Amino acid sequence: MTVVDFQETTELVRRYAGEADDLAVELLKRGAGRYSGYRDGRWDGAFAELRALPSEARSELADALVGQYHSAEAGPVARGNVLILLAVVEHGLPGDRLPAERTEKLDELGRENSVVYGDRPLLLAEAELRAGRPLTPEVVAVFRRSALDTYCRKPLVEFAGTLTEPVLNAGEEWADQALRDTLDDPDWQALLRHATTATAAKPSRPWEQRAESLILPLGADRVRTTLLPWLTLVGRRTFALNHGLLGSDGHSAYDPYNANALRGLTWTLALLPAHPDTARALGALVETSLRKIPGLGPRNPKVANAATTALSRIDGEAALAELARLATRVTYKGTLKLLDTALRTRAEALGLSREEVEEIAVPAYGLTGVGRAELRLGEVTAVLEVRGTRVFLGWRNAAGKEVKSVPTAVRRDHAEELKELKTAVKDIDKMLSAQSERLDRQFLARRTWPYTAWRERYLDHPLVGTLARRLLWTVDGTTVGFADGELRTLTDDPVREGGEVRLWHPVGHEPAQVVAWRDWLERHEITQPFKQAHREVYLLTDAERATGTYSNRFAAHVLRQHQFHSLTSIRGWRNKLRLMVDDSAPPATRALPQWGLRAEFWIHGEGDEYGDDTTESGSYLRLATDQVRFYPIDAPENEANCYGSEYRMWPEAGAEPVEPVRIAEVPPLVLSEVLRDVDLFVGVASIGNDPTWQDGGPEGRFRDYWRSYGFGELGQSAETRRMLLERLVPRLAIADRCTLEGRFLHVRGERHTYKIHLGSGNILMTPNDQYLCIVPKSAAAAPQTGYLPFEGDRLLAVILSKAMMLAEDTRITDPTILSQL
Repeated sequence: MTVVDFQETTELVRRYAGEADDLAVELLKRGAGRYSGYRDGRWDGAFAELRALPSEARSELADALVGQYHSAEAGPVARGNVLILLAVVEHGLPGDRLPAERTEKLDELGRENSVVYGDRPLLLAEAELRAGRPLTPEVVAVFRRSALDTYCRKPLVEFAGTLTEPVLNAGEEWADQALRDTLDDPDWQALLRHATTATAAKPSRPWEQRAESLILPLGADRVRTTLLPWLTLVGRRTFALNHGLLGSDGHSAYDPYNANALRGLTWTLALLPAHPDTARALGALVETSLRKIPGLGPRNPKVANAATTALSRIDGEAALAELARLATRVTYKGTLKLLDTALRTRAEALGLSREEVEEIAVPAYGLTGVGRAELRLGEVTAVLEVRGTRVFLGWRNAAGKEVKSVPTAVRRDHAEELKELKTAVKDIDKMLSAQSERLDRQFLARRTWPYTAWRERYLDHPLVGTLARRLLWTVDGTTVGFADGELRTLTDDPVREGGEVRLWHPVGHEPAQVVAWRDWLERHEITQPFKQAHREVYLLTDAERATGTYSNRFAAHVLRQHQFHSLTSIRGWRNKLRLMVDDSAPPATRALPQWGLRAEFWIHGEGDEYGDDTTESGSYLRLATDQVRFYPIDAPENEANCYGSEYRMWPEAGAEPVEPVRIAEVPPLVLSEVLRDVDLFVGVASIGNDPTWQDGGPEGRFRDYWRSYGFGELGQSAETRRMLLERLVPRLAIADRCTLEGRFLHVRGERHTYKIHLGSGNILMTPNDQYLCIVPKSAAAAPQTGYLPFEGDRLLAVILSKAMMLAEDTRITDPTILSQL
């Protein structure tokens, strides 16, 4: 089609001004195809000419357009264009042509996230309003969202500013509930309207003063109790929107107009008296807002940052506890920086270090002993008990007998206490997970504690003590564990006092001593919250001594990029997603300030086909791995092209590149922990441990890699798993059907004998080592095997589950598995 320029479209109207039928046909013909819907500024002149036509000519043209709408040749595009043209030419004319059709078109518009070319739908909306019909809340929401787009044209922005009702955009559960709750309350409506003006990063003092004046007639308690239930609904839509960037179901992203209101509501909460429910709700909102959407990233960091800012301004133990908990869970850089600033500010005010504030911030949550509390409710006793990294709520009747469900008398007479207990269970579960992760990161923190403070904050703390008592520590250089109510040495001698305490790590200890402590833990049936006594140790190899400045032991792997990216964040690394664009990026890095070092893991995007090797947004699906290096922490970062090139350092003008630290000079503990992280990234994110990749992926490119990884030599973590299985397998009910040989757990079934690889969990079966694809559930749980020395090895659970199933292969009913046997 010939491109229609401004002059052409203007002269078109002039040429056919007296011939309504021909003009209607030409307008629709020129408006089809590439410029469907007249979505180009070149039509502005033509529209101006149409508006300038005499009313009689416009009336004839309008009737001709209606005729075209109903013609047999008209398709959906042409009918949509007729409605736009009618909105232009009908202005000021009597009657209303095709009103039902225009309303239907606007209803379709209400399912869009935004309108890129908003001035054309704007014509329809203005025509609807001139006809005396209000726009639906869904259509109002589309225009408001569109007006927030950077590239939105001024007329639409001004029009959206006139749409004052409803006060929030429809379509999100929290907003719909808020509108219902405040429908007939002008005071609440005023407060909500004020919340929508929260467009800055932080509230100004005038904004707060206005909010305080609006809170006054409602009352602080009423504002809190009304508002907090809304926050529990954030993140869910009542209907999907037609926009790819909102996630696969169209439900995931926040409405940007409502997001401003959410920011305002979090600021409002910070103006109320401190309350534990407020802190809890704000903490949950931070996590909900940072939940990632494939192809888009975190849902809404602005809301997360606003909730963090509100938490930082609330006094009391509950808010500080949420800040400390979030600091161990949040990986988004901007929000993490706000959390760090908030905790440092609290630390300075208390005269403590940032780390000490995190320690004292952990509440007891009503626990009166380490991991346990009892509460009398009438004749019934509620028992809160921490078991492992979960907390359980149990009940005993008046006779002291355990009962499975909540007694009726408690539901009837102690509803508020029951609610508080259930809330405590949720809070403890979340905090236990956060504290476990924090303790797992302490190995590189070089922390030491005075014995008395350590006992208070760790060993005897009602909640943290449930973790600390399952770990090994050194007191004045002597390794100790907690058993039978006391700290004890390897020979079970009690240790009741000391000076300096450190967290124990196997690096630097003789293998025989490490094994002895593993036996001690097993003898006392202590399950550690994460690998400590069984922690993998990565010692310097001859190959690394030869390379001098780098380790190649985790090079040449193919990883799923987005899974790798998430893992790096969890483990405290900084990483940038690689896009298939002409851009550069630094390697994945971990800062080690206590050691004056920075670790780098060199990676680059894998593949060169947009679509096959990328997401829709252009980020690589897979990465290829290279070297691990160490540099002084203040050295300039290396960079390389995202699609793969040599990493180079670009120091400031006149400065020389900084040489990497010789790997033999890296402290053994640092080397071991950094390589353990990298082993985790490879072990979890490698395509080689995915049972569905036996075809080698796109064009079979990765078939050789998949097979070499999925059935090859065991890495350090897999060797640890093998040593553990040597002790576990004899205790299994299927022990007589299982043997460990080299890299595999052999399982004898009735149909076949199976070999489960200890590094990937992939399976080969007799005869001829035929591959058996079994995809584990997303949250595989370990079968009952008796005592386990540590928690958290999901692949161990997968291997044990597969072994249990294959040992009784005649009972398998899954048709996908049966078809392969």
